[in-house]
Amino acid sequence: MKGFLIGLIAVIVIVAVGTISCYNGIVTKHETIAAKWAQVESQLQRRLDLIPNLVNTVKGYAAHEKTVLEEVTKARSAWTGATTMDDKVKAASQMDSALARLMVVVENYPQLKADQTFLRLMDELSGTENRIAVERMRYNESVRDYNVTVRRFPANVVAKMFGYKAASEYFKAEDRAKTAPQVTF
Repeated sequence: MKGFLIGLIAVIVIVAVGTISCYNGIVTKHETIAAKWAQVESQLQRRLDLIPNLVNTVKGYAAHEKTVLEEVTKARSAWTGATTMDDKVKAASQMDSALARLMVVVENYPQLKADQTFLRLMDELSGTENRIAVERMRYNESVRDYNVTVRRFPANVVAKMFGYKAASEYFKAEDRAKTAPQVTF
């Protein structure tokens, strides 16, 4: 009886230590997602702060391209009004699309492309876009890592016990980004 009791206590201790370890791993990965998302938001905010200067510079050269400039402003407003992570992901995609259309307008104005203020802003924006891509990749990696953890046994049991679910907020390429643009001369 004494040996059985010691064995039972040993099993309970092993299960408790395993559960605590799984729980701590899940919490760490969940917090990593939040930290990576904060980095994405930081870079998106940097881009957002650059956009009014870029739009004002383009306005001076392309006053009649009002629709594109309004789309950029509307996309910027969507980001500032977004409250959930899903809303922010959608707003960021909307901003990507609006900036792409703005770049098409810029191509039609050679004197704008030579403007030093515009060139500096474009360099800043280009660097920011690269940072955003890197941070999105890191965020997606942390989401993937977390999702794998909460779906694998035995961590999936612990995750379910404590209410942790798989994350679904991946950054994805838009459908139109999956086809190469057509260039004609």
